Amino acid sequence: MELKDLTSAYTLANGIAIPAVGYGTFRTPATVARQAVKTAIEVGYRHIDTAAVYENEEAVGQGIKDSGIDRDSIFLTSKLWNTERGYDKTIAAFEASLKRLQTTYLDLYLIHWPANQKQFGDQAAALNAETWRALEDLYKQRKVKAIGLSNFMPHHVAELLKTAKIRPQVDQIEVHPGWTHQEEIKKLQAMGILVEAWAPLGGQGATVMENETIKQIATAHGKTPAQVVLRWEIQQEVLPLPKSVHEHRMRENADVFDFTLSPAEMGKIAALPNMGGQCADPDEVDY
Repeated sequence: MELKDLTSAYTLANGIAIPAVGYGTFRTPATVARQAVKTAIEVGYRHIDTAAVYENEEAVGQGIKDSGIDRDSIFLTSKLWNTERGYDKTIAAFEASLKRLQTTYLDLYLIHWPANQKQFGDQAAALNAETWRALEDLYKQRKVKAIGLSNFMPHHVAELLKTAKIRPQVDQIEVHPGWTHQEEIKKLQAMGILVEAWAPLGGQGATVMENETIKQIATAHGKTPAQVVLRWEIQQEVLPLPKSVHEHRMRENADVFDFTLSPAEMGKIAALPNMGGQCADPDEVDY
């Protein structure tokens, strides 16, 4: 599939189109998120990603309104936080997100993290199943166009599919050089799930942008390290969600459709060692 610009889209398993590069708002304070989202839309982004735990949904919603772009032209994602798992709490949390975002529907709603055995023991799978059942009902009621997961590894998804009536359409996981999840990506894609990359450039504390191999590849293509890393993800059919509050960076992150990395370059990037980032194991987190 050839992607040409920010409006190019993948088609999810349920037929919904999703713009192939999103604008992330993780760790974007509410005080700046409103203007940042408005600017991102002006630059050309049509896919905006937020979450309840980011505490910026209201600002994100207002930024969309300020842009003057019709709501139906924006693909808007939010996520259910861990304290709200379970059927009834999930429904209530979704409605609260709609209110904060000032919208009547979401394009995509995700379970932010799987309940794990470390916290919930043998009840973890049942809790994930009940939470997913709530998302299925929201989907059936057409309050959300697509439903999915975040930070679920293939074994979590396989467990969920034992009871799910509707298959997840998306799984958003941490993906960047040094934290590639390449085997997990292949397994998820084989399940018909689109993989999104959060922290696609490495995130806070990572040294991905300073890596000499990436810099050399960037120089060879007349591109920046950030553009090379995003291109590396795109060529794996992974949907990156880069974030920046600076317009020139937003434009830089969008300028990734006019070059192609060779198989050798793809392999060099994939072989790089860990360079930091959150790099959390979903089975070990305790939040």
